[in-house]
Amino acid sequence: MDTDKIKALQEDINNAKHIAFLTGAGVSTHSGIPDYRSKGGIYNGVAESPETILSDDTLFNRPQFFYNFVMNNMYFPDAKPNLIHKKIAEISNKKGTLITQNIDTLDTRAGNKHVIEFHGNLYNIYCTKCHKHLTYDDYAQGYLHKDCGGIIRPGIVLYGEAINPATLEKSVAAMEKSDLVIIVGTSFVVYPFAQLLAYRKPNAKVWSVNKTEIAASGINSIIDDARNVFLKINLK
Repeated sequence: MDTDKIKALQEDINNAKHIAFLTGAGVSTHSGIPDYRSKGGIYNGVAESPETILSDDTLFNRPQFFYNFVMNNMYFPDAKPNLIHKKIAEISNKKGTLITQNIDTLDTRAGNKHVIEFHGNLYNIYCTKCHKHLTYDDYAQGYLHKDCGGIIRPGIVLYGEAINPATLEKSVAAMEKSDLVIIVGTSFVVYPFAQLLAYRKPNAKVWSVNKTEIAASGINSIIDDARNVFLKINLK
Protein backbone atom coordinates (compact mmCIF):
# COMPACT_ATOMS: atom_id res chain seq x y z
CA MET A 1 0.00 0.00 0.00
CA ASP A 2 1.35 3.41 -1.00
CA THR A 3 0.73 5.42 2.17
CA ASP A 4 2.26 8.59 0.70
CA LYS A 5 -0.19 8.56 -2.20
CA ILE A 6 -3.12 7.89 0.11
CA LYS A 7 -2.07 10.88 2.24
CA ALA A 8 -1.89 13.02 -0.92
CA LEU A 9 -5.36 11.84 -1.97
CA GLN A 10 -6.70 12.64 1.50
CA GLU A 11 -5.21 16.13 1.28
CA ASP A 12 -6.81 16.72 -2.13
CA ILE A 13 -10.17 15.56 -0.77
CA ASN A 14 -9.81 17.95 2.19
CA ASN A 15 -8.98 20.88 -0.10
CA ALA A 16 -11.49 20.21 -2.88
CA LYS A 17 -14.58 22.37 -3.25
CA HIS A 18 -16.49 19.82 -5.34
CA ILE A 19 -15.55 16.21 -6.08
CA ALA A 20 -16.78 14.01 -8.91
CA PHE A 21 -16.57 10.29 -8.23
CA LEU A 22 -16.65 7.97 -11.25
CA THR A 23 -17.24 4.39 -10.14
CA GLY A 24 -17.65 0.91 -11.54
CA ALA A 25 -18.17 -2.72 -10.63
CA GLY A 26 -15.07 -2.93 -8.42
CA VAL A 27 -16.91 -0.90 -5.77
CA SER A 28 -19.66 -3.49 -5.38
CA THR A 29 -17.57 -6.67 -5.40
CA HIS A 30 -17.11 -6.32 -1.62
CA SER A 31 -20.91 -6.54 -1.35
CA GLY A 32 -20.85 -9.95 -3.04
CA ILE A 33 -21.80 -8.70 -6.50
CA PRO A 34 -19.46 -10.05 -9.20
CA ASP A 35 -17.93 -7.74 -11.76
CA TYR A 36 -18.39 -8.29 -15.48
CA ARG A 37 -15.30 -9.36 -17.38
CA SER A 38 -12.84 -10.77 -14.85
CA LYS A 39 -12.43 -14.47 -14.13
CA GLY A 40 -15.55 -15.27 -12.14
CA GLY A 41 -17.36 -12.23 -13.56
CA ILE A 42 -20.87 -12.58 -14.98
CA TYR A 43 -19.63 -12.63 -18.59
CA ASN A 44 -16.99 -15.30 -17.96
CA GLY A 45 -17.80 -18.47 -19.88
CA VAL A 46 -21.05 -17.28 -21.47
CA ALA A 47 -21.71 -18.72 -24.93
CA GLU A 48 -22.69 -15.41 -26.52
CA SER A 49 -21.17 -11.96 -26.22
CA PRO A 50 -22.60 -9.53 -23.64
CA GLU A 51 -23.25 -7.15 -26.53
CA THR A 52 -25.67 -9.78 -27.88
CA ILE A 53 -27.20 -11.00 -24.62
CA LEU A 54 -27.83 -7.59 -23.09
CA SER A 55 -29.22 -5.92 -26.19
CA ASP A 56 -32.60 -4.46 -27.02
CA ASP A 57 -32.77 -6.95 -29.88
CA THR A 58 -32.49 -9.91 -27.49
CA LEU A 59 -34.92 -8.33 -25.02
CA PHE A 60 -37.71 -8.25 -27.61
CA ASN A 61 -36.84 -11.16 -29.89
CA ARG A 62 -35.58 -13.68 -27.30
CA PRO A 63 -37.24 -12.43 -24.12
CA GLN A 64 -37.00 -15.71 -22.20
CA PHE A 65 -33.27 -15.95 -22.88
CA PHE A 66 -32.74 -12.32 -21.85
CA TYR A 67 -34.85 -12.78 -18.72
CA ASN A 68 -33.04 -15.95 -17.64
CA PHE A 69 -29.63 -14.33 -17.97
CA VAL A 70 -30.59 -11.17 -16.10
CA MET A 71 -32.40 -12.93 -13.26
CA ASN A 72 -29.73 -15.61 -12.80
CA ASN A 73 -26.67 -13.38 -13.09
CA MET A 74 -27.40 -9.76 -12.32
CA TYR A 75 -29.83 -9.46 -9.41
CA PHE A 76 -28.47 -9.63 -5.87
CA PRO A 77 -31.38 -8.28 -3.82
CA ASP A 78 -29.79 -9.25 -0.48
CA ALA A 79 -26.54 -7.34 -1.13
CA LYS A 80 -25.72 -4.53 1.29
CA PRO A 81 -23.68 -1.34 0.79
CA ASN A 82 -20.06 -1.73 1.84
CA LEU A 83 -17.48 0.62 3.31
CA ILE A 84 -16.58 2.11 -0.09
CA HIS A 85 -20.20 3.00 -0.86
CA LYS A 86 -20.56 4.56 2.59
CA LYS A 87 -17.36 6.62 2.45
CA ILE A 88 -18.20 7.93 -1.03
CA ALA A 89 -21.73 8.75 0.16
CA GLU A 90 -20.40 10.68 3.15
CA ILE A 91 -18.05 12.76 0.98
CA SER A 92 -20.56 13.26 -1.85
CA ASN A 93 -23.30 14.41 0.49
CA LYS A 94 -21.03 17.18 1.77
CA LYS A 95 -19.25 18.29 -1.40
CA GLY A 96 -19.57 16.02 -4.39
CA THR A 97 -21.44 14.03 -7.00
CA LEU A 98 -21.20 10.34 -7.73
CA ILE A 99 -21.55 9.24 -11.35
CA THR A 100 -21.70 5.45 -11.35
CA GLN A 101 -21.81 2.72 -13.94
CA ASN A 102 -23.26 0.40 -11.30
CA ILE A 103 -26.88 -0.64 -11.64
CA ASP A 104 -27.34 -2.27 -8.22
CA THR A 105 -28.70 0.80 -6.29
CA LEU A 106 -26.21 0.22 -3.44
CA ASP A 107 -25.02 3.82 -3.58
CA THR A 108 -28.46 5.27 -2.91
CA ARG A 109 -29.03 2.62 -0.26
CA ALA A 110 -25.79 3.77 1.38
CA GLY A 111 -27.48 7.17 1.81
CA ASN A 112 -25.82 8.99 -1.07
CA LYS A 113 -28.10 11.88 -2.07
CA HIS A 114 -26.02 12.98 -5.06
CA VAL A 115 -26.00 9.92 -7.32
CA ILE A 116 -26.23 9.83 -11.11
CA GLU A 117 -26.86 6.26 -12.31
CA PHE A 118 -25.25 6.54 -15.72
CA HIS A 119 -26.53 3.19 -16.98
CA GLY A 120 -29.83 3.20 -15.07
CA ASN A 121 -30.64 0.61 -12.41
CA LEU A 122 -32.02 -2.91 -12.20
CA TYR A 123 -34.84 -1.98 -9.84
CA ASN A 124 -36.44 0.59 -12.11
CA ILE A 125 -38.64 -2.14 -13.59
CA TYR A 126 -41.48 -1.44 -15.99
CA CYS A 127 -43.69 -2.91 -18.70
CA THR A 128 -42.62 -1.97 -22.22
CA LYS A 129 -46.25 -2.06 -23.42
CA CYS A 130 -48.31 -0.20 -20.82
CA HIS A 131 -45.31 1.46 -19.06
CA LYS A 132 -46.56 0.57 -15.59
CA HIS A 133 -43.77 0.39 -13.01
CA LEU A 134 -43.42 -2.94 -11.23
CA THR A 135 -41.49 -4.39 -8.31
CA TYR A 136 -38.63 -6.85 -8.28
CA ASP A 137 -41.02 -9.44 -6.85
CA ASP A 138 -43.33 -8.93 -9.83
CA TYR A 139 -40.42 -9.38 -12.24
CA ALA A 140 -39.16 -12.46 -10.39
CA GLN A 141 -42.42 -14.21 -11.34
CA GLY A 142 -41.87 -13.84 -15.08
CA TYR A 143 -41.11 -11.42 -17.89
CA LEU A 144 -44.69 -11.04 -19.16
CA HIS A 145 -46.88 -8.41 -17.52
CA LYS A 146 -50.02 -10.19 -16.34
CA ASP A 147 -52.17 -7.08 -16.89
CA CYS A 148 -51.41 -6.47 -20.56
CA GLY A 149 -49.05 -9.19 -21.80
CA GLY A 150 -46.22 -6.74 -22.42
CA ILE A 151 -42.56 -7.58 -21.89
CA ILE A 152 -41.22 -6.42 -18.53
CA ARG A 153 -37.71 -5.03 -18.42
CA PRO A 154 -35.25 -3.46 -16.00
CA GLY A 155 -34.47 0.20 -16.63
CA ILE A 156 -30.84 -0.31 -17.56
CA VAL A 157 -29.14 0.94 -20.71
CA LEU A 158 -28.81 -2.02 -23.08
CA TYR A 159 -26.43 -2.41 -25.99
CA GLY A 160 -28.09 -0.67 -28.90
CA GLU A 161 -29.67 1.97 -26.65
CA ALA A 162 -28.46 5.51 -26.01
CA ILE A 163 -27.68 7.04 -22.64
CA ASN A 164 -30.58 9.17 -21.42
CA PRO A 165 -29.83 12.76 -22.60
CA ALA A 166 -30.79 14.18 -19.19
CA THR A 167 -28.34 11.80 -17.51
CA LEU A 168 -25.59 12.91 -19.88
CA GLU A 169 -26.36 16.56 -19.24
CA LYS A 170 -26.27 16.13 -15.45
CA SER A 171 -23.05 14.13 -15.64
CA VAL A 172 -21.28 16.72 -17.78
CA ALA A 173 -22.45 19.52 -15.47
CA ALA A 174 -21.06 17.65 -12.44
CA MET A 175 -17.72 17.17 -14.16
CA GLU A 176 -17.50 20.81 -15.24
CA LYS A 177 -17.85 22.13 -11.70
CA SER A 178 -15.52 19.63 -10.00
CA ASP A 179 -11.97 20.50 -9.06
CA LEU A 180 -11.19 16.89 -8.09
CA VAL A 181 -12.12 13.68 -9.93
CA ILE A 182 -11.74 10.27 -8.28
CA ILE A 183 -12.14 7.14 -10.41
CA VAL A 184 -12.84 4.02 -8.36
CA GLY A 185 -13.21 0.34 -9.22
CA THR A 186 -13.44 0.56 -12.99
CA SER A 187 -11.14 -0.27 -15.89
CA PHE A 188 -12.57 2.90 -17.47
CA VAL A 189 -12.86 1.53 -20.99
CA VAL A 190 -16.64 1.71 -21.53
CA TYR A 191 -17.82 4.67 -23.58
CA PRO A 192 -19.37 7.18 -23.30
CA PHE A 193 -18.73 6.87 -19.54
CA ALA A 194 -14.94 7.10 -19.96
CA GLN A 195 -15.40 10.17 -22.13
CA LEU A 196 -16.72 12.14 -19.14
CA LEU A 197 -13.15 12.83 -18.12
CA ALA A 198 -12.86 15.18 -21.10
CA TYR A 199 -15.34 17.54 -19.40
CA ARG A 200 -13.33 18.10 -16.24
CA LYS A 201 -11.95 21.52 -15.39
CA PRO A 202 -8.53 22.09 -17.00
CA ASN A 203 -6.91 22.38 -13.56
CA ALA A 204 -8.89 19.57 -11.89
CA LYS A 205 -6.82 16.90 -10.18
CA VAL A 206 -7.60 13.32 -11.17
CA TRP A 207 -7.01 10.20 -9.08
CA SER A 208 -7.76 6.56 -9.77
CA VAL A 209 -8.13 3.87 -7.12
CA ASN A 210 -8.13 0.60 -8.97
CA LYS A 211 -6.54 -2.83 -9.01
CA THR A 212 -5.09 -2.12 -12.46
CA GLU A 213 -3.67 0.93 -14.21
CA ILE A 214 -6.08 3.10 -16.20
CA ALA A 215 -4.98 4.00 -19.71
CA ALA A 216 -5.40 7.76 -19.51
CA SER A 217 -2.87 10.54 -19.12
CA GLY A 218 -2.57 12.92 -16.20
CA ILE A 219 -3.96 10.54 -13.58
CA ASN A 220 -2.51 9.93 -10.13
CA SER A 221 -2.92 6.19 -9.65
CA ILE A 222 -3.22 4.11 -6.52
CA ILE A 223 -3.01 0.47 -7.59
CA ASP A 224 -4.78 -1.33 -4.79
CA ASP A 225 -8.11 -2.72 -3.69
CA ALA A 226 -10.41 0.27 -3.17
CA ARG A 227 -11.52 -0.99 0.22
CA ASN A 228 -7.95 -0.88 1.55
CA VAL A 229 -7.65 2.73 0.42
CA PHE A 230 -11.03 3.97 1.65
CA LEU A 231 -10.37 2.45 5.07
CA LYS A 232 -7.71 5.16 5.38
CA ILE A 233 -9.79 8.03 3.88
CA ASN A 234 -11.87 10.26 6.12
CA LEU A 235 -13.96 13.38 5.62
CA LYS A 236 -12.57 16.31 7.59
